[in-house]
Amino acid sequence: MTDQAIFDHIKSTLEADDVVLYMKGSPVFPQCGFSSLATKILDVIGVEFNSVNVLEDMAVREGIKEFAKWPTIPQLYVKGELVGGSDIMREMYESGELKTLLQEKGVKIAN
Repeated sequence: MTDQAIFDHIKSTLEADDVVLYMKGSPVFPQCGFSSLATKILDVIGVEFNSVNVLEDMAVREGIKEFAKWPTIPQLYVKGELVGGSDIMREMYESGELKTLLQEKGVKIAN
């Protein structure tokens, strides 16, 4: 795939769901500690999210880094906007900012 085709694919994925986590592995079987932390945070908050396993497609793995101008995985998106990686997610979760952001964006939270 060309860069533009990858970017178009990423954009359509981000438009399809309110919350998208680009990660290594899946929520059931994360393939790195950072991805595991990210999924646990979202689970504790009680938000439904779509996950994209970047290990399944090297073009997506590299493309998402370029798309976001963010060098690491995982990457959390809310309503198409990059929130950040697991460190930022952890800080925002601990301060209550992440739940507030989700609520402000109109994302349904179970808890």
